[in-house]
Amino acid sequence: MTIRTPTRDLDHPTRDGIRLEGVLHALSDPVRLHVVRRLADADGELSCSDFDLPVSKSTTTHHFRVLRESGVISQLYRGTAKLNTLRRSDLDALFPGLLDSVLAGARSETDRSSGA
Repeated sequence: MTIRTPTRDLDHPTRDGIRLEGVLHALSDPVRLHVVRRLADADGELSCSDFDLPVSKSTTTHHFRVLRESGVISQLYRGTAKLNTLRRSDLDALFPGLLDSVLAGARSETDRSSGA
C-alpha cells in the first residue's frame, strides 16, 4: 500500500509566460532584490526561513509571491519547507544579460554605499 502525501503545487508562469515588465517590477524592490542576490550566490535551494528580511512575515510572503508569479524564482514544498531557486536559465534565455547586469549593478550600489 502506497501512502501519498498531498502535494501543494504553486503556480509559476511557463518560460513563455514570463514578461519583461513583471521581471523588472519584481527586481525593482530592495527586499526582493536582496532575495534574488542571495539566491544567485547560493549553491542550491534556500528555504524561506533562510532569509532574515527586515519586514513582517506576511510582507515576506508577499515578496516571495511577486518573485514567483513574475517568473524570477521557482518555489516548491519539501515537507513543510518552501524551497526557492532562481530561474536563471529561463531569465537568461528570455532576456540575455539582464539578470547579470542587475546583480552587478546591485553589487556596485552596495559597494558605493558602504564606501568600498
